[in-house]
Amino acid sequence: MGQVCCCTCVEQAKVGIVEKFGKYERVAEPGFQCVNWICGRRLAGYISLRVQQLDVRCETKTKDNVFVSVVCSVQYRALVDHAEDAFYKLTNPQQQIQAYVFDVVRASVPKIILDDVFEQKDDIAHNVQHELEKVMGVFGYAIEQTLITDIEPDATVKKSMNEINAASRLRIATNEKAEAEKILQVKRAEGEAESKYLSGVGVARQRQAIVDGLRESVLAFSSHVDGTSPKDVLDMVLLTQYFDTMKEIGQHSKNTTVFIPHAPGSVTEIASQIRNGFLQGQAGHAHKA
Repeated sequence: MGQVCCCTCVEQAKVGIVEKFGKYERVAEPGFQCVNWICGRRLAGYISLRVQQLDVRCETKTKDNVFVSVVCSVQYRALVDHAEDAFYKLTNPQQQIQAYVFDVVRASVPKIILDDVFEQKDDIAHNVQHELEKVMGVFGYAIEQTLITDIEPDATVKKSMNEINAASRLRIATNEKAEAEKILQVKRAEGEAESKYLSGVGVARQRQAIVDGLRESVLAFSSHVDGTSPKDVLDMVLLTQYFDTMKEIGQHSKNTTVFIPHAPGSVTEIASQIRNGFLQGQAGHAHKA
């Protein structure tokens, strides 16, 4: 249309390149433009002033010989003041940008190990942008922003890294679990010790109460009944307790037969055996205490 008509229209965010007899003459601003083709002028083409983005995927290797695929996103735009350079000096600006991205990435990444690549991706992007600004500025393009948007190691390496991470987390979890079990065992032991202590205190108090009760019973009985000694009263109390115990054993639902190792007439012998056993038990308890 620009080659056969005198009038044309340049869209917003674009500029037109006007030539006269094949030589650059001027830049046609957006809006209505009159191009006299009879005088040898023509509209050679357009340049977009919008910010464009080019995603470049570059495969390289790190210092520890791990192959990675790095995706670099470059945002660039043509400069209206250098529209002549942008139109004539580069046939394909995207290929030019891609070539310099390859050069910078393959020069930067092999100097660092894989783990540092992820941490230093901003430094890599800065190096790419700095190099592109120096080169593309000569050709009439401005580099707005450069970002490293993806770093993807080889599949086998990625799997190994995930396994290492999983093993590390499992080790931490195992240590935490062992520590929790240790605390639980310590608390359980402390609880058992406290329980045994309280049980011992209860048994000691129970025995003391029994002794106090027996002493009061013996003193009361001997003071009211003439001719009885404390020993006689104690024998009677022990025999009463003994037979009460035998009665309780006989009444238990799971016991049907009870063997008694003495005759019914051996009351004195029974009392002596009970008294001796009781005194031995008290002496053993006092010795342990």
